[in-house]
Amino acid sequence: MQKKYTIPEKARIGHVHLKVSDLERSLKFYRDLLGFQVTAKYGNSAVFLSAGGYHHHIGLNTWHSRDMPPAPVNSVGLYHTAILFPTRKDLAEIYERLQKTGYPLTGASDHGVSEALYLNDPDGNGVELYCDRPKEQWTYSSDGDLIMFTEALDPDDLLKELH
Repeated sequence: MQKKYTIPEKARIGHVHLKVSDLERSLKFYRDLLGFQVTAKYGNSAVFLSAGGYHHHIGLNTWHSRDMPPAPVNSVGLYHTAILFPTRKDLAEIYERLQKTGYPLTGASDHGVSEALYLNDPDGNGVELYCDRPKEQWTYSSDGDLIMFTEALDPDDLLKELH
């Protein structure tokens, strides 16, 4: 009997590469609003962005999508890209930034294990900005399953991190 394969515990999602319709418009969102740094640019067709000097966390390209409309909501494809912030204060800072710029959120949730802000990039790609709660605060059922839920996130409580 062959042993069941399990992905290595330290494996991680390394980056996401998105098809976008307008590279400069997407740069205004990912670079100028969210604060990612450009690590490489390939003319007017592709750009790679990073947090903290990694080669890239996000790739953007127009190779098959220049000037195309957003993908239909009711179709297969990427639901959202989740960007993990190191602390609750960091999440509060980006929330305050989004509020000051008037960038619309599509949701804000407390999942028990994490707190999250949801928005769409200019091409309608979903983006989750979140921070995890300390693992010691996670709860489990009597069967050992992780208990997660979706409740409204209290934005005023989140902003208390800044004061």
